[in-house]
Amino acid sequence: MNGLPPNFPYIVCIILIMVGLYCIACKRNLIKIIIGLIILSDGVNLFFICIGYKIGGIPPILHEETFKHGLEVFYALAVDPLPQAFVLTAIVISMSVVAAAAALAVRIYQLYGTLDAQKIRRLKG
Repeated sequence: MNGLPPNFPYIVCIILIMVGLYCIACKRNLIKIIIGLIILSDGVNLFFICIGYKIGGIPPILHEETFKHGLEVFYALAVDPLPQAFVLTAIVISMSVVAAAAALAVRIYQLYGTLDAQKIRRLKG
């Protein structure tokens, strides 16, 4: 990443989150809203990964070499595994939410014949 500012990953996270929020708030099509939800969750996941990253960090895997140099050195060099675990959990939850939302969108289209959120509100009565 030569030539890029050191906070570039955070800027990308903010842009992804803002694009996702824009899609959720301003789009009328349910599919576009679901895509915005995906972009928003990806931006948040990338932000958590950026928080746990260390430049020049090593994977947090204990092996014999770790004990030769001491655990303090290992803790200072290893990246934080907790954000990685949270992101894996968030990816699974996000995929299940997107699958449920897509199934709901298909059912709404079958019932109302449209995916426009404003038209669906008017048809509701």
